[in-house]
Amino acid sequence: MHPSASSSTRDGGRRPATPRRRDRHGRGARGPIAWPPVPSMVAPATRFDELVLDAAERVEHRLGRPLDQVELAVEDVPPSDPASWEESVPLGRLFPAEHRSPARVVVYRRPVESRAESARDLAELVDHVVTEQIAGLLGIAPEDLED
Repeated sequence: MHPSASSSTRDGGRRPATPRRRDRHGRGARGPIAWPPVPSMVAPATRFDELVLDAAERVEHRLGRPLDQVELAVEDVPPSDPASWEESVPLGRLFPAEHRSPARVVVYRRPVESRAESARDLAELVDHVVTEQIAGLLGIAPEDLED
C-alpha cells in the first residue's frame, strides 16, 4: 500500500489520505498570519502623524493663512544630544529656516505618547506642542494661537 493513499484506524476503518484539520482549542479555523488592513487597523505611528497634521491645520485656521514655508516632521525620539536650553526630554523642536531650507517643526512621538494618559490627552498634547512650536517660529505667544 502506498503510504499517502490511506491508512487504517484502530477499529479497522479507513482514514482519508489527507489529514483532517483539528480545532483543538475551540478557536475555529485559523486564518492567515497577516490579514488585509481595515480602517480600524491604523498603526499608532500613522495615527500620531494624522494628529500632527490636524493640529497644524487648526493653527493655520486660527492664523487665517497657510503655513507654506513650514515643514512638519515626526520623529520617534529626540536626538541624544539635547539643546543647551533643554532641561528635560523635549516634546518638539523648532528648526528655523536656513539658506534654502524652510523652517521645520519636529514633534517627538514617544515622549508625547508617554505623557498622555488617553487618546484625548494625546490629541490635546499634540495640539499644544505644534501650537507652541509654530508660535515660537512666528514670534508670538502660544496663547494667541489657541482657541
